[in-house]
Amino acid sequence: MPRPVPPAVRMLALASATGLAACTTGPMAIFTGEGSVMPPAQQGGLAPDQNAAPRSNRVGLLLPLTGVNAPLGQAMLKSAQLALDAPGAPGLDAQDTGDAPGGGVRAAQAAITAGDGILIGPLTSTETAQAAPVALAASVPMLSFTSDVAQAQPGVWVMGVTPEQQVRRLVAAARADNRSRIAALLPDNALGRAMADGLRRACQDAGLPAPVISMHGESMESVNTAMRSLSDFADRRGAIEEKVKDAKASQDPAVRDTAQGLSQAPIPPPPFDALLLGDTGVGLQEVISTLAYYDVSPSQVRIMGPLLWEAFASKLHALEGAWFAGPDPGSRRGFVALYQNKFGQPPRPLADIPYDAAALARNLSQRGGYGVDMLTRPDGFAGVDGLFALQPDGHVQRGLAIFQIQPGGGASIIQPAPGSLGNTTS
Repeated sequence: MPRPVPPAVRMLALASATGLAACTTGPMAIFTGEGSVMPPAQQGGLAPDQNAAPRSNRVGLLLPLTGVNAPLGQAMLKSAQLALDAPGAPGLDAQDTGDAPGGGVRAAQAAITAGDGILIGPLTSTETAQAAPVALAASVPMLSFTSDVAQAQPGVWVMGVTPEQQVRRLVAAARADNRSRIAALLPDNALGRAMADGLRRACQDAGLPAPVISMHGESMESVNTAMRSLSDFADRRGAIEEKVKDAKASQDPAVRDTAQGLSQAPIPPPPFDALLLGDTGVGLQEVISTLAYYDVSPSQVRIMGPLLWEAFASKLHALEGAWFAGPDPGSRRGFVALYQNKFGQPPRPLADIPYDAAALARNLSQRGGYGVDMLTRPDGFAGVDGLFALQPDGHVQRGLAIFQIQPGGGASIIQPAPGSLGNTTS
């Protein structure tokens, strides 16, 4: 039976490219299954610096502890402290990225100077771009809290729940549902472009035909034009319109009478059996209106979208049966209880990510340190968002669930998160 999503809403801060996560019961644990050790040639940006001073296992945390984002930064600090509140855990060195330009650089430099052995954070894509060269130059791994996959590189991991991860999971689910002709109608913005890139790579990796992707602007005219072209409406409707035209021009009254019925005849389905959308809010309502107008029927086409839909799934009556991918909120309950018991209030959504990153650091510090071979264990880790594995190129593989919009609105899990990362391409 589908499981309803709890009423608590988890928002993805994609606009600021910071990212979001969700949690397991208790501390993160390294999987016990043995995986192959990555050859040195694949270790990328963390080659040992022979001239570097010895480093400790202390965890450098880069967060906005002052300024407009200080409330969020302080909540995320508490989450990291919670993960390290255990015997034998490494120390925590919190560095303030603040509000001023260059805060990411300064915080990273301070942590490196202090001898920290791993950096977790910073919060945003911009700060990550600033801090990454500092960390890489010192051969210190960095687990950033951003969801901007453009910041991923060997030695710098993007820990947010990314559009790429969501799209990969959706493509895998669509393929399992015997759907192979995937198209996309996406807004021409940062989220839309990230989803488009992820869709191309996911289809290629899954051995599916290259997707047909149409980007639209902000106007309704742009949405309408893009959907008409993508759905091949003119050709699909053309044969019927030609018959209607001939019927109306007929000299036979009985034939002319058939014109009305012909005009209402169903037209062939569009040239795709799954359609990825990326809009939210008013933009999504405009897209929904074009689906019916151009005969893109949910009975023929699986509609898919971003995890952002979760925030207003109760209002998506017109998208009944549509899918999105995301963490199973049930896995977060233990973390919520742990945080609530410690601090007397529930955690903010983004507090999940530093908990995962700090818990990972705690576990690895007790198993020989922060080597790339351990960070990129193929079996991955069990964390706040469920299973995840750090890839050598800085991307993060995640095990996500598939949610479906239910009759009357709301969403339920119809495909659980995988039990192992070997069973998913997300």
